[in-house]
Amino acid sequence: MRAELSANPGGSTAATHRHVFTAVFIALAGLLGIGLLSPAVASAQDETYQIATDITFAPFEFQDSSGEYVGIDMDLIRAIAEDQGFTVDIKPLGFDAALQAVQANQVDGVIAGMSITDERKQVFDFSEPYFESGVQMAVLDTNNDIKSYEDLRGKRVAVKNGTEGATFADSIKDRYGFTTVSFADSASMYDEVRTGNSQAIFDDYPVLAYGIAQGNGFKTVTPKEKGSNYGFAVNKGQNAELLRKFNEGLNNLRESGRYQEIVDGYLGAGATEADNSFFGLIKSTFPLLMAGLKMTLILTVVSIAIALALGIVFGLMRVSRSIWLRGIGTTYVDIFRGTPLLVQAFFIYFGIPTALNFQMSALTAGIITLSLNAGAYMTEIVRGGILSVDKGQMEASRSLGIGYLPTMRKVILPQAIRTMIPSYINQFVITLKDTSILSVIGIAELTQTGRIIIAGNFQSFNMWLIIGIIYFVVIMALTKLSDQLEKRLVK
Repeated sequence: MRAELSANPGGSTAATHRHVFTAVFIALAGLLGIGLLSPAVASAQDETYQIATDITFAPFEFQDSSGEYVGIDMDLIRAIAEDQGFTVDIKPLGFDAALQAVQANQVDGVIAGMSITDERKQVFDFSEPYFESGVQMAVLDTNNDIKSYEDLRGKRVAVKNGTEGATFADSIKDRYGFTTVSFADSASMYDEVRTGNSQAIFDDYPVLAYGIAQGNGFKTVTPKEKGSNYGFAVNKGQNAELLRKFNEGLNNLRESGRYQEIVDGYLGAGATEADNSFFGLIKSTFPLLMAGLKMTLILTVVSIAIALALGIVFGLMRVSRSIWLRGIGTTYVDIFRGTPLLVQAFFIYFGIPTALNFQMSALTAGIITLSLNAGAYMTEIVRGGILSVDKGQMEASRSLGIGYLPTMRKVILPQAIRTMIPSYINQFVITLKDTSILSVIGIAELTQTGRIIIAGNFQSFNMWLIIGIIYFVVIMALTKLSDQLEKRLVK
């Protein structure tokens, strides 16, 4: 292979580009293949079901200090699975993403403290109710001014998207003259009141009771309002067998007393003793934080490597003499620089599998999203580096009889790389921070890990401070390492 390429420099470059295209295609196809094969293997095991949830909704679902998914819903679905002879694969996606995953057939069902409503019945098939909920209003325990709904006039109230509390607040806000602001997770909703931007929250009473027992600094000031029931859900018209098993298992657990044991285990006891000091949190959450950091680094390194390959390929297209190649490169850049990363993540994880009727893992979707997005910026970095080289370099090389592609590979690119290094390092850091956006599709990177921990201990200030320090240390270490690499390459 080496001898043949050396004998034909022009062919070498062409072959090299073909190899680059092939490598990029195989890499992306391989990642996609992981997403395709994993569910296929799972579906081959008829008694294994993928269940989506939102693990920031204690006491129904959250993550304990050992990394296990626990809570009323988690214990209940596992007990039903054991009773009915099947197994479950829990997918922690967040509430909104969990519902979309069921509709896109990315998972088999969802259990996430989900209220059974007439609107949702149009989209999902529900099990028998497994928990009767209700709504209460809460304020900071230092707030002595708000004691009823009438005291909310002219004030702001925080709610969580899609919850019974949000529905109830919307139903009475015009009567009592307050406005609502919505959040995607419970921790952000509570923090909104702690900052003073809102004065109260509406939440499901068991969630409030658990949080207050954990010392979240709130108190309830109204009686419990009668609410709707929670149910397990599957996509409309699908997975009827799973729904039947859930109902049968639920009835068996109620008859045996196991159901009440599970509920009392989370709502019957008081607060648990835990060291929530700064250093106490570091000690108790260190394994979870390191697991989140590991996922962040994996996403970053794999994505930036693929992005570099994409950047070289499309960067060369952008400076090509062919109008068609330039058009392809420009279109790619415009699409992925002109749309938000969040939209790209949702489109790749939910939109494409739904349209083409296949399944894709969240990790695969995350890597593809980051790679394509960072690749667009890398394309412009490569293009800028090539254009920064004096045009006389190309002209001098061509005057010596050297072809365009060999000149680009041997003369232009080596000089352009020195110019590109600082921008490449900057894009590496940006991609590392962009991994936090992938929490919307359920990837437990460092930021999502922080949200999960806060959902269980309600220590938002200390936890975000710890996570911020981790990001700072990692980024500074990578920057210093990259600076040393830059100095060596520029010499």
